[in-house]
Amino acid sequence: MYILKHNHSLKEQNTFGIGAFAKYYLSVDTFTDLLDFFSKEKIAQNEKRLIIGSGSNLLFINDYDGLVIHPEMVGIQVISEDKDFVEVEAGAGVDWESFVSYCVTNGWGGVENLSYIPGTVGAAPVQNIGAYGVEVQSVISIVKGLDLQTIEFKILNQSQCDFGYRTSIFKEQFKENFIVTSVVFRLSKQPVFTLNYGALETEVDKIGMRNLHNIRQAVIAIRKSKLPDPLTIGNAGSFFKNPVVSEIVATELRSTYPEIPVYPFKSGKVKIAAGWLIEKAGWKGKSVSNCAVHDKQALVIINKGGATGMEVFKLSEMIVEDVLKKFNVQLEREVQVIETYLI
Repeated sequence: MYILKHNHSLKEQNTFGIGAFAKYYLSVDTFTDLLDFFSKEKIAQNEKRLIIGSGSNLLFINDYDGLVIHPEMVGIQVISEDKDFVEVEAGAGVDWESFVSYCVTNGWGGVENLSYIPGTVGAAPVQNIGAYGVEVQSVISIVKGLDLQTIEFKILNQSQCDFGYRTSIFKEQFKENFIVTSVVFRLSKQPVFTLNYGALETEVDKIGMRNLHNIRQAVIAIRKSKLPDPLTIGNAGSFFKNPVVSEIVATELRSTYPEIPVYPFKSGKVKIAAGWLIEKAGWKGKSVSNCAVHDKQALVIINKGGATGMEVFKLSEMIVEDVLKKFNVQLEREVQVIETYLI
């Protein structure tokens, strides 16, 4: 079924806990009802749209003058398997952390490094979520959903999703014009572990054997030690992307800052740790108005209580300007900034 609400509070639909409102809010838990709504309701065609999962990557600057769509399709099922791989389909509304736990419990490898990332299955391909050397694109087989331009069911294979660093076709060409309803993942029964990122390998070895369960526990332990729980402290996790720069720029930075964390990327480019840049610029633990940079992880901006979206945004602007001035490196927000007004 679907439920349409007017002037709906989004405070519980964004992990920053920003008190914004949506002109219209649609929750829907089946593809049939989703299709029915967009085929019949005038609101569906006349209002601008914002598609959300758990709101763990959103910053509302103002109330949203349009239709917020929340897909709530659930269910996980195996659709094919052989001795080496299994294909698993999960509904867009499935909690991502629950899905990872399910996969690891069943001995299916590929998403263990992505443990403890807030959000939903449907949002994972949109953002091409990633952590500890793994991006979700590596295990996505197909993405299913509703094309809002044609009001037709569509299936995209991995190559058609145009995945990039924290982006995809759903975030660019299809932005707000494609509602993911389910995702099919191709997971390994004989996984090859990725441990060469940050302190992950060391943390796994502290726990014991190198297996899916211990990798998952290590990732959770690291994330919990650095990232505040959004249920108690409003935040959206990593606020900024790790900037991608040329090898030449990285070499110049290393000559002044030999300790700067640099990771290989592709095509002669590397990623620099944004958290290190922000901390080195003096922002770690610093408060401005009702928000602050987290004192354990400089990538995270927190709502200390009662912060507005604009306060958080202004703090992020100051950080961007400072890092650019000090390192000549342009930071880019990972968080999606939403700015519209109710009429």
